[in-house]
Amino acid sequence: MASESVRGAWFPPGSSRKVEATVARTANGDLVVVAGQAVLARAAPSEIEFSARVGSIPRRLAFPNGSLFETADNDGIDRLSGSAGAVHELERFRPRLFVFAAIVVGLCFLIYRFAVPTMVELAVAITPPVVPQLMSQGALASLDETLLAQSELPEARQTAIREGFNQLAGLSPRGADGYVLHFRKGGSIGPNAFALPDGSIVLTDELVTLAPGQDAVLGVLAHEIGHVEREHSLRQLYRAAGIAALIMLIGGDIGSGAEDILVQGSALVGLSYSRSQEAEADRSSVELMLKAGRDPAAIVGFLEIVRDRLEKTQGSDFFSTHPATQQRIEAVKTYAEELAKR
Repeated sequence: MASESVRGAWFPPGSSRKVEATVARTANGDLVVVAGQAVLARAAPSEIEFSARVGSIPRRLAFPNGSLFETADNDGIDRLSGSAGAVHELERFRPRLFVFAAIVVGLCFLIYRFAVPTMVELAVAITPPVVPQLMSQGALASLDETLLAQSELPEARQTAIREGFNQLAGLSPRGADGYVLHFRKGGSIGPNAFALPDGSIVLTDELVTLAPGQDAVLGVLAHEIGHVEREHSLRQLYRAAGIAALIMLIGGDIGSGAEDILVQGSALVGLSYSRSQEAEADRSSVELMLKAGRDPAAIVGFLEIVRDRLEKTQGSDFFSTHPATQQRIEAVKTYAEELAKR
């Protein structure tokens, strides 16, 4: 004897002819399709192929004899089959989606916090010298085409700065041959100095004009040499590329975003160093300036200008990518005093 029934349409094997019918569970557990007094199909639930429940899409029951039963009564079919289906369960129990989203966010955080830094260090360790050279050439070419212009500094001023820079570079582990100084007019990026991974350092006219003196400019350049020696630029580029790849992977399209970061100069100009990286570069500036017989704390004068103008200046310039805090200024002064006493 049949229990609860579900109304729908039955289709004979290999035919599109529709017969109004009902399906119900019998006392022995079989599902039977009947139209009036006629039994059209009968089988155990395990022998019937149930279509998955997705939203309000009608369900289909495929019987072993090749016939189909179709109905829009999804709840009725769930009761007869004893299963609501995995997809519908996710739809019904939305808290599970929140749990799944939380797991994804957690995994992404772990990747960002632990995997990305590890992969960055590995990438830096195995990077052949030709790669930073190609990256730097592409970045500088991109900058010259979009943001930078030919320097307007007087030749005599350029020569004086270059001589001082070569002296500092010669005292660094790479030596003078490991660095090239490029003078450019900053335009929209304004007062700026930044190091490319291969040892190329770009100095803008605006920064030279803003600096309180020759030693202040050289202190900034010594700071950039410190970034190169510790491969900070390369690390930040790899880190930015890794984060971009992670974000685009989550979005479903990796594309060429990571590649763009590695070759676009505008991306490099906008990179911000960590506090520890800035502190390391500051110490390098103090050490190199002292070795060269110059004021080891010369960069402080420039940092004080940066500190005072930071509140008024925004955008991709030295003030946003090299933040100067009073704590940083005091650290430079303290380190310069310590070295001077040795």
